Amino acid sequence: MTTIKIFRTAKDTPDRLTEQPTLTFGDMPASSNATVLVDSSKSFQEIEGIGGAFTEAAAVTLYKMSPARQAEILQAYFARDKGNGYSLCRTHINSCDFSTGNYAYTEIDGDVELQHFSIDRDRQALIPMIKEAIRVARRPFKLFASPWSPPAWMKTNGQMNHGGQLKPEYRQAWANYYCRYIREYEQENIFIWGLSVQNEPEAKQTWDSCLYTGEEERDFVRDYLGPTLQQEGLADVRVIIWDHNRDQLFERAKIVFDDPAAAQYVWGAGFHWYGEDKFDNVQLVHDVYPDKKLLFTEGCQEGGTHLGEWQVGERYARSIISDLNRWTVGWVDWNMVLDETGGPNHVGNFCSAPIIADTKTDTLHYQSSYYYIGHFSRYIRPNAKRIICATTRDKLEATAFLNPNGQIAVVVLNRSEDSIPFTLKFNGLSAVTESLPHSIMTCCFATK
Repeated sequence: MTTIKIFRTAKDTPDRLTEQPTLTFGDMPASSNATVLVDSSKSFQEIEGIGGAFTEAAAVTLYKMSPARQAEILQAYFARDKGNGYSLCRTHINSCDFSTGNYAYTEIDGDVELQHFSIDRDRQALIPMIKEAIRVARRPFKLFASPWSPPAWMKTNGQMNHGGQLKPEYRQAWANYYCRYIREYEQENIFIWGLSVQNEPEAKQTWDSCLYTGEEERDFVRDYLGPTLQQEGLADVRVIIWDHNRDQLFERAKIVFDDPAAAQYVWGAGFHWYGEDKFDNVQLVHDVYPDKKLLFTEGCQEGGTHLGEWQVGERYARSIISDLNRWTVGWVDWNMVLDETGGPNHVGNFCSAPIIADTKTDTLHYQSSYYYIGHFSRYIRPNAKRIICATTRDKLEATAFLNPNGQIAVVVLNRSEDSIPFTLKFNGLSAVTESLPHSIMTCCFATK
């Protein structure tokens, strides 16, 4: 009979991605328990990957730690045997709020030919961290890049912070800038899988930001970025629009996807979780534009480190399950590691990360979010396909995937105060188990 491996993380227990005694499928019993039904006869979207973001803040923090702690952090995220096995990651073009200050790759006014373009700033910490992650991963992971702001001289407000817009006369130079960035990173043996057009294009922030209307983003992709990528032999680089919150995801996608001349260049739409949840907008984009991909590109717990708070992990798991069950093909956390302040951050926008590194004591704090993300990234691998997964209780949130190696992974989340016995059903067989209060479990078994 098929055996089921169980991995569990639970509040008020020592379980942290801890393997439990195996279960065995048996003939289906009559039971009034809650059920989680899994059926691999129908599949849905294919997964690109799950991971987090390389930022200058993460890299600077990493290299403030001892060599042993540095190795531990990278193993924790990228090792397949004992880490979270991250397979899809993000980084930033020019500076972002989680840089130690504003910078651009050319800061010379009017340098439209990019003669002064240099990624030397990234070579200080960011690129070394990415290279070390590649070494630890031992296999390629996908990496996409997002700009927070063009150089100050390209913008209407003359600065990288506080919004502003791209000046029309610099649209072509800015499109060329993405291509130059990709080529420079290629020289470092770092290959860019995708680009988002602009991080949070409707947010005028005190940090690096740039505003686009939906029409402006559409026109920039249609008339400049898309054609330029093609002309430069980079047509295989995925272009991601929006890269902002779910609340306006559908509205923004519609503006671009309804224009065939723009849509031809766009792989999909990216989104964040700040503000309203609006998971239905994710589903709606798929329903109306099923040929376009959906990618969760950023989420973090705002307002400091939140050390030891269990709800942070539950927030992650709820979002991941809800997004994956609505056709999302990948899910990417924000900073992989931050210091004891939730930074560094050049405007005081401190946040949490799954690993907080105390640079004063050389200590690592693994947050609930680290373990909760691991229940997905370790067991739902690239090219896995979502399959049917139905639960009979609101308190049991679940998703299921068939991996390329034939293994099924079922993730079950319980954010309630109740212990919930349930029956896992598959192909006329069943096994009885239990979901502990405030817990997450991954059930893994072969299809045969």
